[in-house]
Amino acid sequence: PRRATDRRHLRRKRCGSASGKAPCDSVGGRRQEAAGGGRRLPAPPGGRMLSCWRGSGRRPGERGLCLPVRGTGTSRVPRRTGNVLNRRRQLSSVSLQMLLCLSGAYDALYFLATLLLIIYKSQVFTYPYPYLVLDLSLLLLTGILEVARLYLGTKGNLTEAEVPLAISLVLTAGGALLSTHFLLWQTLVLQADSILGATRLALHGLEAALQLVAIAAFVS
Repeated sequence: PRRATDRRHLRRKRCGSASGKAPCDSVGGRRQEAAGGGRRLPAPPGGRMLSCWRGSGRRPGERGLCLPVRGTGTSRVPRRTGNVLNRRRQLSSVSLQMLLCLSGAYDALYFLATLLLIIYKSQVFTYPYPYLVLDLSLLLLTGILEVARLYLGTKGNLTEAEVPLAISLVLTAGGALLSTHFLLWQTLVLQADSILGATRLALHGLEAALQLVAIAAFVS
């Protein structure tokens, strides 16, 4: 009948000719082309991924087969995005992180050794009580500043955040000033105090330089 012929003609026009050309299927309000070889078409926003096979072309108006694929809800990160993320991770300074770990271990040794030296000097030498209280208070302040400095420095370096790293840099300058006090301006300075203080100042200088380089890399 003429009506059947018109329907067949419209089907050919809408879904492809007899040459086996790939049809078009509408999924989620967006048209997707069916490709040969069982290739999976990317899912449109709010739609589902399709796995399509091209028709053999033996019959006039034959359509390709498209089936929805389960488990397509997980997002796939493109290779280009992964490469960008890998390049971003390289901004963290490995040298600074190693130096922060070394400085943390040395600060624990420095705090314990300086406390024992103050107790030794108060027992062996004449140590005025007000200066003893002052040195112990400054030593306690040094320990608190070092904990905060190492925490902020590690956090800023690993997360590539310049603000915590800048605060850690300021605390590094404060720790260097306290080290200078125990090195030069302490009431009684022994040779062990000089060795401990000079080593700590050297570590602080290296950390400050690496922190400046890391902050410049994060900002740029």
